[in-house]
Amino acid sequence: MTDPELAIGYHASHEQFRPSSLLQLARRAEQAGFDSILSSDHFHPWSWRQGESGSAWSWLGAALQATSLSAGVVCAPVQRYHLAIIAQAAATLAEMYPGRFFVAVGSGQLLNEGICGESWPPKQERNERLREAAAIMRRRWAGETVTTAGPIRTVDAHLHTRAAEPPALRGAALSAETAEWLGGWADGLITVARPPEDLRDIAAAFSRGGGAGKDRYRKVDLSYARTHQEAAAGVHDQWRANILSSTVLENLRTPAQFDAAAAFITQGDVTGEVRLSADPEEHIKWLKADIRLGFSRLYLHNVNRDQDAFIEDFGNEVLPALTG
Repeated sequence: MTDPELAIGYHASHEQFRPSSLLQLARRAEQAGFDSILSSDHFHPWSWRQGESGSAWSWLGAALQATSLSAGVVCAPVQRYHLAIIAQAAATLAEMYPGRFFVAVGSGQLLNEGICGESWPPKQERNERLREAAAIMRRRWAGETVTTAGPIRTVDAHLHTRAAEPPALRGAALSAETAEWLGGWADGLITVARPPEDLRDIAAAFSRGGGAGKDRYRKVDLSYARTHQEAAAGVHDQWRANILSSTVLENLRTPAQFDAAAAFITQGDVTGEVRLSADPEEHIKWLKADIRLGFSRLYLHNVNRDQDAFIEDFGNEVLPALTG
């Protein structure tokens, strides 16, 4: 039986496509039956081959206006941004599009945050700053005037424009340890591609940490094309650096460094890590397994450049099998 609350979203990858192209893809995704958007938020792409990096916050307003889809963004609200600016941007979108916008927060990657020229804190310190940032943003969304003198400094910050209902503030986790830590304070969880046993651990840890009953979302990295060869070549070209360990992904500074680190990753290495198939039925099987793990929203990211076939074929075959 299909969960009536199940939602299948489209991932808008700013690292791979120009903002104008992504806007057209979002419209097409809505027409095909996707019901939401997840936006990346990068200053640099992962690789020079991807070659793009539009502003997610500029784009989100246009995407919400151009479609009736709900939308979320995963961002790091400290270092590259001051959290006051993220709180203001999120409140503005939530006011303009009530009930249609959420923000998910994470501790970030040096690839994006390094542009500030500041030191790159260890993970524990980044997590502490993230939790403090989340608490301060919520106080601002509630109408408080906030002054803090701790690691995150702000003086007399007051949001004069707020939404009647503040945006949901979810937490991004790549490990069970982080998921458990998020469970007590985030409104929900979002995670990414992992083997089923890791996903079970992440979901259980989130519940154990206080997240029982809260939303669990997943970004699903996959490679679909109408031939296996095209899907395999596309994932190797566009996404091979992303199979590196989370420690590496967080701590390399430039796209050139990612390209160098991934230089010896073969096509076979990538296809063992990313869901790759030219058969929609196989993708249906994988996605149903995600649903059984308790994820109520799946954001599908076709990591190769062939978005046209992906949107058309998944709209015709995959989405109806999951939500029909």
